[in-house]
Amino acid sequence: MTEEAGIEVRLVNVWDVETIADLYRAGGWWNERWDPADLAALIAGSFAFAVAIDRTTGKAVGMGRVISDGVSDGYIQDLVVLPRYRGRGIGTMVLSALLDYCTSAGVAWIALVAEPGTEPFYTALGFRRMEGHTPMRWYPDRR
Repeated sequence: MTEEAGIEVRLVNVWDVETIADLYRAGGWWNERWDPADLAALIAGSFAFAVAIDRTTGKAVGMGRVISDGVSDGYIQDLVVLPRYRGRGIGTMVLSALLDYCTSAGVAWIALVAEPGTEPFYTALGFRRMEGHTPMRWYPDRR
């Protein structure tokens, strides 16, 4: 658990799925055809899932997660902070909690795919471009 300036970061296995859906919406990643109930499995199935909680309201205002087998590689996914809470170090708190959890579990190879414009945030925390590698996504309809 990390606390600072009225914000507490917790690693969780369960959280209110409607709140998490709102965070996905804030990140621009939510598809309205999705069922928020499915987020319970997403949270529980993550190697680590962190929420940043505004202690005055008790509401989650940020989140992030790690996908990993717990042995070799870890991938940071879905790091987001609600717009009105940005610029206060909350994203750094969430990411730091996830990185600390991974390294304490022995997962030292940690990567992510950064959205355009976010590279300075990640490089300040030790991430670097993986020269010679290209992020790719599978599109089954293009086989």
